[in-house]
Amino acid sequence: MEEQTKNNPDQTFLSRGCCQPPQLQYRNEGRFSHGCSKLDSYDWLKDLILPDTQEPFDCIEVRFKNSRKDFYRIPDGAWFHAGDIVAVEASPGHDIGIVTLSGEVVRWQMRKKRVNPGSEELKKVYRKARISDIEKWISVVGQEDQTMHNARHIVSRIGLKMKLNDVEYQGDGTKAIFYYTADERVDFRELIKLLAESFKVRIEMRQIGVRQESGRLGGIGTCGRELCCATWLTDFRSVSTNMARVQQLSPNPQKLAGQCGKLKCCLSYEYAVYVDALKQFPNNEIILKTTKGEAIHQKTDVFSQIMWYSYVADQNNVLAIPVDKVREIIENNMKGLYPDKLEDFAKIKERKVDFENAVGQDDLRRFDAGEEISVVI
Repeated sequence: MEEQTKNNPDQTFLSRGCCQPPQLQYRNEGRFSHGCSKLDSYDWLKDLILPDTQEPFDCIEVRFKNSRKDFYRIPDGAWFHAGDIVAVEASPGHDIGIVTLSGEVVRWQMRKKRVNPGSEELKKVYRKARISDIEKWISVVGQEDQTMHNARHIVSRIGLKMKLNDVEYQGDGTKAIFYYTADERVDFRELIKLLAESFKVRIEMRQIGVRQESGRLGGIGTCGRELCCATWLTDFRSVSTNMARVQQLSPNPQKLAGQCGKLKCCLSYEYAVYVDALKQFPNNEIILKTTKGEAIHQKTDVFSQIMWYSYVADQNNVLAIPVDKVREIIENNMKGLYPDKLEDFAKIKERKVDFENAVGQDDLRRFDAGEEISVVI
């Protein structure tokens, strides 16, 4: 495991936003790139010229492994740019991180995160990382995979019902943060003692949810792209089954659940658009009355402005009726007027079919029709 990490250091530092591993013989100013940083931040105020009377904002945003970020106060007279590797205050010792934002955009970012720039609890930036700092940082980052492997063996040996997801070493190598998920409360006092004896560092345990776990581990979604939580999604909003119902999605748990086992975060992306569009639609519980018979709602095509109805006595035949026509029929019904039939208003007529075996895929004997394949063992 340790050899694999050394042979492929790019993947290790990619989780920290480095497109290339830091090198001791360079200034490391080009190691950070917006194209390779997960959960990146874009400085949309970088071209803003401040008035001469206004002092530059004295806080910066620093990122560490995966999605861990924090705000730090810079010393008087110092200035940092995105991509600088810096040594910051930690408890205990110091940590090494990469500057992601500086300047006025940090003020708005702190307001968004509800962090008070004048707070005395705000930690400080010590300096730009020295060669000795980067050398120590490279060393401890290279130990994370092996530490994870050994820690999981310890958890399995003592029988704790928890799952270790990630390990993050502090930049000076004095502390390690272990991220875990668990369904129940876990007493890990014995585990901390064993981990401290094995790795000779200060241990901190942080419990995360299954959504945060997916964001740290990454993966490919059913859409064929990388998981949103692992690439750009920075906050996890509450997702409910009502969002799927409003978007006319089939209530199939296997299709609505993501890699984490929870409802997909993308269900909330277009929810507000659907809610706004559905305000123009009449209540689908209203029964349309005609001289031919009563009709009930079957489905809705929101953006095509079409509602599908079928007669109560013949629910296999479904008719697509524009929304304005449906509204017209409802208004006439309220006045006691009934059209002859819905077919006069329909754009499309569709017959519902439960199942049609087009290629014989329901017959297991279809495999016998091919050539026999002999296997020699």
